[in-house]
Amino acid sequence: MADIWSFLLQTLTASGVAALLLLVKAMFRDKLPPRWQFAVWSILGVVVLLPAGLFGRYTLLNWPFYVELFRSNLTGEYGALAHVSAPIPLPPDSLPRTAAGWLFLLYLAGVVVLLARYGAFYIRLRLALSRGRPAEDGPIRAVGEKYGLPVCPAVEVEGLPSAFICGVFRPVLALPAGAEPEEKIILHELLHLKYRDAAWGILICLLRCLHWCNPLLWYCANLAGNDLESLCDQRVLERLEGEDRRDYGRILLAMAGEGYARAPGTSSMANGGKNIRRRVEAIARFKRYPAGMGLVSVCLILVLAAPVLAGAQAPVENHGLAGYAAADLAYARTVPCTTYAGALDVYAKAVLAQRSDYRAMCAPLSEQNALAESYTTRPIWLWEDMGLNDGKLSHPNVSSGYRIYNLDQVGKETYEGTLVLELGFPPNEATKGDYICLAAQPLRVWKEGNRWVATPLDQFQAFQAQGWTSMPTSCGELPAWEFEAQGEDFLVRLRRQSISWLDSYAQDPAWFGNAPFYDLSPQPNASFTTGFYSNLEAVYTGGPAKKGTYTNLGFSSLPFYEGKERPQLQAPDLPSRAAYSAGSFEEVNFSGGGNSGGSQGNVVLREGWESPVFLSGGGGTGSDPLDRPSGYALDLYHSGQKEELTLLPVNGGGLSD
Repeated sequence: MADIWSFLLQTLTASGVAALLLLVKAMFRDKLPPRWQFAVWSILGVVVLLPAGLFGRYTLLNWPFYVELFRSNLTGEYGALAHVSAPIPLPPDSLPRTAAGWLFLLYLAGVVVLLARYGAFYIRLRLALSRGRPAEDGPIRAVGEKYGLPVCPAVEVEGLPSAFICGVFRPVLALPAGAEPEEKIILHELLHLKYRDAAWGILICLLRCLHWCNPLLWYCANLAGNDLESLCDQRVLERLEGEDRRDYGRILLAMAGEGYARAPGTSSMANGGKNIRRRVEAIARFKRYPAGMGLVSVCLILVLAAPVLAGAQAPVENHGLAGYAAADLAYARTVPCTTYAGALDVYAKAVLAQRSDYRAMCAPLSEQNALAESYTTRPIWLWEDMGLNDGKLSHPNVSSGYRIYNLDQVGKETYEGTLVLELGFPPNEATKGDYICLAAQPLRVWKEGNRWVATPLDQFQAFQAQGWTSMPTSCGELPAWEFEAQGEDFLVRLRRQSISWLDSYAQDPAWFGNAPFYDLSPQPNASFTTGFYSNLEAVYTGGPAKKGTYTNLGFSSLPFYEGKERPQLQAPDLPSRAAYSAGSFEEVNFSGGGNSGGSQGNVVLREGWESPVFLSGGGGTGSDPLDRPSGYALDLYHSGQKEELTLLPVNGGGLSD
């Protein structure tokens, strides 16, 4: 916790869990044993000791939304996001400059003061125990042997109202001086010693210190301490019979007026008159719970812990305060994009749906204030604002969705790709007919804190394409990664494009036949399906006199990756032009390599053939968009000889390459 907002997020998260546990405990107050009543607090302990919003998931409610809404209304600040990096307060690097900063400093001072107070109390107590005289250990050892319990050194100290265990690693049993210790009191404290209950006391005090200004959590800390004593009472009663149990109750009742306050790292039978009376009433109702009740208790704790500790991802739409600008934007930026594909999907659907709140979901924090300023006057992110539908480029065809071309990693947790949309109709200068017009925009995504964000690198540009359908196909006008190698008389060139998309089509029950429609709901946790397409061709670079001597080109290729050896290639069948003239085979005979990205075949060259010569084309699906080859190994066959070539990158896959 580095500021007051992250503390607020942490303490609200813990308070929600505390309220749930109090409700459940009230329902099972007399139905489940003390072991369960105390063990259930472990859920709250884990929540307090873990940063709120770990892995982008929140307990019970989307608490960051309420924190950010409160911050936005109070300060007018949108370019920040409460994030709990540690469950303990971290001191600021410099003096605060805002009221919120001074408030956090006040909270931090309270934590330090309370820790110092508890620490000083414990040190004084240890010093007092060090001045005590060793107690006779005979009665203590006798109780330990009788009940099979461990023992520790004991001292007698003047002025102590009751016995207690002090310390976790070097425990000492403190006894009131001049009083004959009761066997049942010693039994109670040795049970505290056996189960290391003093350590639980330290954790409870830590909870008090970290959340000293939260009365609900202080109340829960008191209840947890009382439940710990009730659990120890239960363990004592399980070892006693008949009259001994009533004697134990009378001993507790005699302590009802004692006001001894425990220091952390200690135990004490006396925890206030009101609580002791409740414990005596519990003794009167004592019963041995059936063996199967332990399994029931464990199952109930697991049922509670699973949703509380795992948390839940906030839905992408604000259904509670929708239409209220501060709430819409606060909600949007507190729904993190957990993957780079999710950030790209949210950005693309913000464009298609013209939704500024979708844009806020994936926008960097540095852009949030500007988004908020425009959102208050115009909540729609118009296509005209993006350079679309402005007289040069038409509006997008929303039902066609989007594609991300040539996604590439350019740095640590930083990626770039090209967003491609189909336009509703071509601009005036575009070719009509079988061609469609695409708008392309380069994007960058990176991880900002615990959320992925996206930002455009340039304006939309127009491209023409042929046959761009719902399945990914190549587009010769769009950028591609290019690989080249120069042979004796041929320059061999390969263009490779990767195309990533998300299946966002759904069935609309309102339409006849459940016609599919494109769902514009963003998916911030998305993962892409990816395909690739490659085109291999040979450009003749030799002299005119030699060109007619070439009758066919055979080829075989496979991609290779950095750190790998050049793969061995299989030779293709190489029929001659004469065989072609006899009609024994097709003019072009090649086979693709499927998802491997390789190909092989033979192209017969007719008399007067033109350059470039298309060798092969095709692709596959399901490949990793970032799994881009370092190059291609290619064997080129012609004139009875083989050339071993290595195609290396000459051009990147971005719009500016």
